[in-house]
Amino acid sequence: MGQTTFIVGLDGSDAGARALAFAKDRAKAAGDCKIVICYVIEWSPFTFQTAEENAQRHKRRENEIAMAHERVLDPALTSAKAEGFDIEGIVRHGDAADIIDALARERDAKQIMIGRVGTKGLKARIFGGVAGRLATTATVPVTIIP
Repeated sequence: MGQTTFIVGLDGSDAGARALAFAKDRAKAAGDCKIVICYVIEWSPFTFQTAEENAQRHKRRENEIAMAHERVLDPALTSAKAEGFDIEGIVRHGDAADIIDALARERDAKQIMIGRVGTKGLKARIFGGVAGRLATTATVPVTIIP
């Protein structure tokens, strides 16, 4: 039997930190386990822009990746590695639910763990929040941490 992989969606919230703590507890219990933390920057490919706007968008995208590492992923990675966990961090752009589920399939993960953050916008009311969409569409079990 190979190494067990857990995917944890992080967003910089307290709920995300609790999801990572839960994943660490599960990893300790499971034994040979890898935790993959993922920060998703919501990004729609369905915008139409000029060439200049696309160049600015690319630069903004690179800045967002750097900030995600600096503010969320790198501190979590440093702390978890110091505790002895096998952990990896990934930043991707796109729809959070789709990206996290795709990552779980890519890595043959056994479980996804995410924090529930109360979103109240129109998009969340119409399409559902990330946690709700993952709970109904993910290809592996999802644990939602309040």
